[in-house]
Amino acid sequence: MSKSSSGLDTLNDGPLPEVEVYTDGGCDPNPGPGGWGAVLRTGEHARTLSGRQASTTANAMLIRGATGALKALNRPCQVALYSDAKYLVQGASQWVRGWQSRGWRTRDGKPVANQAEWQALLEAARPHDVAWLLAQGDAVPDDMERAGELASQAASLQ
Repeated sequence: MSKSSSGLDTLNDGPLPEVEVYTDGGCDPNPGPGGWGAVLRTGEHARTLSGRQASTTANAMLIRGATGALKALNRPCQVALYSDAKYLVQGASQWVRGWQSRGWRTRDGKPVANQAEWQALLEAARPHDVAWLLAQGDAVPDDMERAGELASQAASLQ
């Protein structure tokens, strides 16, 4: 068994390590200063991450949160990535294939918003087996709420 300082490595051989990721992002006003937050968890080990940008949109921060979390994994993992944003979950699991096949155009022929962020997310997700999951309703885990707090804190930094 090998562990990194973050506690997110498990076995060196065998099945992919399982990691749960909870991510959120936003900005206020939109557009304006924004932040993202993520909680990565495997077993008893957890790690938090956050980031900010001075001028951005809420949707860009949602994508950057997922990208930042996936980039933090230092080996291929089986990832259950939770977000409360349909834009991120459906975009990553469904819409992106169509956008790519149309040369990063929407069905209406318009350029896809946040194309650079989506492409960075695809690159960050490539080594992993990612399940994109929507966290909604009364059963939202504490880690999802923590990711939202981290995003808000990051956005409000001067």
